Amino acid sequence: MQHSNIKKSTIKSGLSLSNFTTWKVGGKAEWIVEPNNTKELQDLISWANTKKLKIQVIGAGSNLLINDDDELKGLTICMRKMHGYEIDKESGIIEAFSGEPIPNLARKAAKDGLHGLEWAVGIPGTIGGASVMNAGAQNGCIADQVISVKVISTETGKIYEINHKKLDYSYRKSFLQEQKLIVYSVKLRLESGYDNNELIKITNKNLNHRLKTQPYHLPSCGSVFRNPKDQTAGQIIEKLGLKGFRKGNAEISTMHANFIVNKGGAKASDILLLISIIQKKVQKKHGILLHPEVKCLGWDQIL
Repeated sequence: MQHSNIKKSTIKSGLSLSNFTTWKVGGKAEWIVEPNNTKELQDLISWANTKKLKIQVIGAGSNLLINDDDELKGLTICMRKMHGYEIDKESGIIEAFSGEPIPNLARKAAKDGLHGLEWAVGIPGTIGGASVMNAGAQNGCIADQVISVKVISTETGKIYEINHKKLDYSYRKSFLQEQKLIVYSVKLRLESGYDNNELIKITNKNLNHRLKTQPYHLPSCGSVFRNPKDQTAGQIIEKLGLKGFRKGNAEISTMHANFIVNKGGAKASDILLLISIIQKKVQKKHGILLHPEVKCLGWDQIL
């Protein structure tokens, strides 16, 4: 795979991370960079390790809440410029760079008659993030398609490939979440030979359903909580009458109770408080601890 417009990375300091998250909140980064290729990524890891900087990796910034009351220390590596993919229509194998948006892959796969990603068209993230979090929707998840991922160690800069079995996927979890690794490409296997018009139709139907039932017109992280067994978090929260409940300019969506939306100028602390309130109320009423899908950065103590 080749990257177009490869250029030297520029490491910047003091940039607001609100422009790097779908919630549109986040404080300033001590250092932030958007590498264009694998060599730059390795060089950046070496630079950070030489300076003894902590490394954190972000993609599209969905499912991410960053403290906006403090500077985010260390080097933040944003992978969204590392995009591009190769598709083999005959075998149904796709290899995509980490920063490739999932909706792009879903639409391209449908157009090429490849079945397996129709569910993913409304996921507001990258394929790299999806492979780490085991993103899913519409009864599908990325673990169903992943063959392997290529990673770089943030400790050594070494590159290696991890196959599906070793990724140890379960609901919204993977082996990758606990490791000091950066995913830089993902290999998927889809089913080839399908009617592309039919797949496009299904893909569009899935997207329209999400647009009608979820508040994509406002900044959010998508679903805040994982679904407990045999229930949906949204229904549990809605039955508690929490739709429309606000802290500052953060609101539990009136459209879908498992979404917290930024009504304009929301603080990360307001969003975090809403997450905590929901957890406490659900646990008190039902004895269920809702687990956030959200990854929090920049706080000493996390949910």
